Amino acid sequence: MIEEELKKKLESATFKRLVSHLQKNTDLQNIDLMNLAGFCRNCLSKWMVEEAEKMNITLDYEEVRSDIYGMHYSEWKKKYQKPIK
Repeated sequence: MIEEELKKKLESATFKRLVSHLQKNTDLQNIDLMNLAGFCRNCLSKWMVEEAEKMNITLDYEEVRSDIYGMHYSEWKKKYQKPIK
């Protein structure tokens, strides 16, 4: 069985890899993620804020969202968001 500290490190690394993958694959639209997987970049941001709240930590949603997108959300929308068909 894997020890808890190592498991947390692996989970953290996996999450970072997921975020990096989403940042690099800007052609993958949030609406596509929502339709296929039931979550999107915004969901990840909200989940992080919610998990922090459970630990009595206050995070700014917009800052977290910028971390997930790799830039400010408005900039990402302008550069990469495609019009809804």
